[in-house]
Amino acid sequence: MFSQVITAGTYGIDGFKVTVEADISKGMPGITIVGLPAVAVKESKDRIKSAITNSLFNYPITKKIVINLSPADVKKEGSHYDLPIALAILSENVSMNNEKIKSTAFLGELSLDGKLRKIKASTAMILGLVKDENIKNVIIPKSNEKEASMIPDINVYTAEDINEVIEYLQDVRELKRVGDFSSYINIPSSKDFSDVKGSSAIKRAAQISAAGFHNLFMIGSPGSGKTMVASRMNTIMPLLNEDEYIEVSKIYSFLGEIPDDIVFRNRPFRSPHHTITYTSLIGGGAMAIPGEVVLSHSGILFMDEFLNFDKKLIQGLRQPIEDKFVTISRVNYKLTYPSNFLLVAATNPCPCGNFMNPLKECVCTEKKIHDYLQKASGPILDRMDIFVETTPIPYDDLTNNATEEMSSEKLKKGVYIAVQVQKERFKDLNINYNSQMNSKQIEYYCKLESDAEKLIQMFFKSSKLTARSYHRLLKVARTIADMEQSEKIKQNHIAEAISFRKTYSKYWEKI
Repeated sequence: MFSQVITAGTYGIDGFKVTVEADISKGMPGITIVGLPAVAVKESKDRIKSAITNSLFNYPITKKIVINLSPADVKKEGSHYDLPIALAILSENVSMNNEKIKSTAFLGELSLDGKLRKIKASTAMILGLVKDENIKNVIIPKSNEKEASMIPDINVYTAEDINEVIEYLQDVRELKRVGDFSSYINIPSSKDFSDVKGSSAIKRAAQISAAGFHNLFMIGSPGSGKTMVASRMNTIMPLLNEDEYIEVSKIYSFLGEIPDDIVFRNRPFRSPHHTITYTSLIGGGAMAIPGEVVLSHSGILFMDEFLNFDKKLIQGLRQPIEDKFVTISRVNYKLTYPSNFLLVAATNPCPCGNFMNPLKECVCTEKKIHDYLQKASGPILDRMDIFVETTPIPYDDLTNNATEEMSSEKLKKGVYIAVQVQKERFKDLNINYNSQMNSKQIEYYCKLESDAEKLIQMFFKSSKLTARSYHRLLKVARTIADMEQSEKIKQNHIAEAISFRKTYSKYWEKI
């Protein structure tokens, strides 16, 4: 007897349709799985047999069973093939609604007693099935319910065990349909910019950075608020839009679970330690696992103690910052992951941390300071949009409760204005933020008033800017103008953008 059951597989973070074909006939008893199955799929034979018998169904123990996973030229990885393979085998002895089987895809790992266990990459696989007009429904384990709650254009149902799935296919039971995510409780962030005392220039830099998705570099002595500011930046950023959410959820689903913050459309915030390996940061390994630069896609990659990272890691950021994707090549395949993140870097100005600290004396030699700052190469610094110096917070600022600090809610208003302007400007383009403009788009959208043009021309010549730095300066000025809803870039917008280059000049042009 021949039967077919629909399921899905993954190639990187993208899902694709897989057809499980089963041929059950006379011959040497046993089960053979073909179609490039990985180890986890090959090991499923005994697991599926136990799940079927312990669920009180008849397993065709005297028959020869051949399972083919089509397309046969793509490797099949994961334990989610258990359920569709079991259903294909059970079609020998159990009567089921053929129309439901043809229009439904099945994903789920089986335990030995027939229960459905949580699987990885369910979001990516379901999104891969949405493209097929013949597939109307998907059945997944109940434990995957939350991450499937935001997927449009397909009916997703959950089941506890294989018995419930069979009863559904026999029209004797209705399965629970996955509802909207709004039934879950979104706990507001406990972090707010009002916690940051003083530091108005740093808050302004963070606001502009969030509004236009501009890379931010903070340098200053320990305890001056760098980490505190960075950890609050995603509280003033806009929520993930539909396309961004789908990409981000696919990435996290591929790794096993989508965090609650992502489910509620909050942007990712990743903060790797400076001892991280190259593979963990960029991605790789035998399974070509995405690294931190991919996990921070559409969100923030915060690298604290930036100059303590290995120089190879710092240089490795150049390609994803510029190209917005990471490609990992292996012998038999090549995977490309999205990697469009906002880089927020924070560092001390020297090994002891007190270079140019007005309150403490630096004990580092000139050579030590030079070598330390040189870890950030010119090409990396060229890819930073905003530089800001952080200084120790005065006692009066720390203890003055009379002054109302700028809150995340107030800062977010300025960000929201700029985001709406950019949304309208780029509605027909494949970009969302000013930082993503190419040179032609900069030329078209960054119109300067005459006095603004004179100022940037003078600064370009005096500071000997590279073309990349010049374009980044214009993009920052464009964001500042957007926050004021100004169609043209004015002199004060250019002046403010230039002010965020002074820190770069102070520390790096002299070494």
